[in-house]
Amino acid sequence: MRTRICRLVDRRDICIQTIDLNSPGDGEVVIQMGAGGICGSDLHYYNDGGFGPIKVKEPIILGHEVSGTVITLGSQVENLKLGDRVALNPSRPCGDCAYCQKNIFQHCLNMRFFGSALRFPHEQGAFRETMVVKSGQCFPVRSTTPLAHAACAEPLAVCLHARSRAPKLRGKRILITGAGPIGALCTALAHEAGAGEIVVTDLEDLPLEVAKNMGANITINISSSSESLSVFEKDKGYFDVAFECSAAQRALDTCIDTVRPQGTIVQVGVTGNLSIPINKMVGKEISMIGAHRFDREFGDAVKMIDTNKINVAPIISHSYPLEKAVDAFEIASDRSKAVKVQLTF
Repeated sequence: MRTRICRLVDRRDICIQTIDLNSPGDGEVVIQMGAGGICGSDLHYYNDGGFGPIKVKEPIILGHEVSGTVITLGSQVENLKLGDRVALNPSRPCGDCAYCQKNIFQHCLNMRFFGSALRFPHEQGAFRETMVVKSGQCFPVRSTTPLAHAACAEPLAVCLHARSRAPKLRGKRILITGAGPIGALCTALAHEAGAGEIVVTDLEDLPLEVAKNMGANITINISSSSESLSVFEKDKGYFDVAFECSAAQRALDTCIDTVRPQGTIVQVGVTGNLSIPINKMVGKEISMIGAHRFDREFGDAVKMIDTNKINVAPIISHSYPLEKAVDAFEIASDRSKAVKVQLTF
């Protein structure tokens, strides 16, 4: 069987190619892909050839936010049946390393993750028409749940993990910097957790409109109204918890200036190195916490989407067929026009 794929062969050079598809082995299934979201890491690979220390060193099939339908069962598959619609968990920890033994699976020393250039040879991704995957990576959804929504389980899982790293949010004042898909989903989860007030900042109006639909009380375009943030700096700060989702120096500075003494900053966005004003961090006794990927949260994210506890529809701004992948990546790179762009298969 042959299948089409979306492969990045060089910076800003995507090709739609056809490759052979292997037969599923024990515990494996073949998935007919339905939808795949373009993530920030995909955009970094496409536009910059990598991000931080992670560089693309060979052609790579992109994509890790995906969903589809089971069309072939390998032997010894008991959790799925033909025709099941599923969200695919892109993580495959080894289960044997020191961190897996401690149930910190997101820090697996031998992690395999769809479409990641961290390892070499790279781990090939899921932007393809059909794909063989482990059955344990498949999480069924109801027939009424759009595959486009199911494909948002991965970014929602990232945000669920970030929320788990923060103090309880009920009644708290929350700042979210960056209103892209991760910021918008963090907004929805803060609202779902009963936050008292949610303020979201961004440089563009479109993602801020999405953030309003996801539960933000106040949105601030800092490119035109940065002075609006000064009120939150009074008396050493206003916010109890900040989720920094942009990985921009200005955004991190805003978090440090506006979080109250003994408040918490959860760093969700990733990039290269940023400067941290240690005197302010120490003087205000701010807790700064990193949030890396997810583990059990993936199943929780699928359930939240499947039951419509979190409505992900507002973040999906565009859908393109596989053969127009270049157009999809170009529009996804323009944050004034797009939030979450998906490929359809």
